[in-house]
Amino acid sequence: MASYKDIAPFIDTGRNRGSRIFGYTGLGIGTLLLLSCLQFYLDINQLIKEKSLRKDGFDFISVTREITNENMGKDNRLTLANLQEIKSAPGVEDAAPLISNQFRAKVSAGNVIPFSTDIFLEAINNNFLDTLPPGFIWQEGQNNIPIILSSEFLEMYNIFAPTQGLPQISGESAASLNVQLECFTITGVEGFRAHIVGLSDRINSVLVPENFLIWANKKFGQSENAPFSRIYIKTRDANNPNLLQFLDKKDYHVNKERTRFGRIKQVLQGIIAGLGLFAILVIALAILLFAFYLQLLISRSRDNLRLIVTLGYEPGWLGKQVSKRWVPAYGIIVLIALSGAQILHSIFRTSVHSGMDRMSFPISIYTFALGLIIFCVCAVINSYLLRKELRRL
Repeated sequence: MASYKDIAPFIDTGRNRGSRIFGYTGLGIGTLLLLSCLQFYLDINQLIKEKSLRKDGFDFISVTREITNENMGKDNRLTLANLQEIKSAPGVEDAAPLISNQFRAKVSAGNVIPFSTDIFLEAINNNFLDTLPPGFIWQEGQNNIPIILSSEFLEMYNIFAPTQGLPQISGESAASLNVQLECFTITGVEGFRAHIVGLSDRINSVLVPENFLIWANKKFGQSENAPFSRIYIKTRDANNPNLLQFLDKKDYHVNKERTRFGRIKQVLQGIIAGLGLFAILVIALAILLFAFYLQLLISRSRDNLRLIVTLGYEPGWLGKQVSKRWVPAYGIIVLIALSGAQILHSIFRTSVHSGMDRMSFPISIYTFALGLIIFCVCAVINSYLLRKELRRL
């Protein structure tokens, strides 16, 4: 059976060798850049993972209105419409409002700690709490109100207490304090006994059971469904770039410390995406250069190829045999690019000591798959162009 060696003398491949080498170089650079961009994208996703308090694999972040000089004199609280909008945002699993007291409230610690102050109370769905003690329940008619206090508030008190001659207290001893809670109305004051049942590292507030605050707002504040200042989002990734982009677009404010990695990720992914598009353009130009080279090759060997067809060789078989000549070159280019991507990945991995354990040593299977796709695309386009030109003989 005839092979390419039998027809090779009839095909003029000696000329324009510089154009072919230039095309190979462009294809190699573009492939290396594209594979490296994909691998760096995957590495960054593995590296930038915020170590935050999670409940059942979720992150919880607080959302408020962005206060500016233009809106600072307006009511910037959130409504149920805002809540539904946030629930439909990309990456949001659920959201709940943090409702606050619509009446004046005051707490005192009795004779043990001679300290009293006006205070704000808030409440949220129990599913959004990072700690849920068994005693954090309330029923109408119950005079004892359980409280979950922010651990940061307790820390602030312990810093402030010595300067005022007050005793410092531990988290364990805080549960034994007898706290008096006074709720003010237009007709007078109603008192409750309160006790701290737990500390929260997630929500910086003084939390009471949700059903108590709804009841108290209706009775003391005469405002059952008032707007709320904060919404808590439940998401699998607080650094989700799509989520952060949505919040920025809607002028919602989130804790920059909690989402700083996501914003860094946005910038890096934007740079990588730009380099990836440039790499695709380089690969496309290299393939286009190969197309011109093949057209020139067929044009210069037209008479010899017509003779081969006249001798009984079909154009389809001829195109298949000629296209095979470039397949090994494409394979070598892709393998070299994969090796280069592996070297760059190894350098990046060793340079990030704190995140080395999050990245595997070999490059990702997705990078290998992309290399295989580039090889197949080049081989298919090469074969198609050759057969198209040979049909014109």
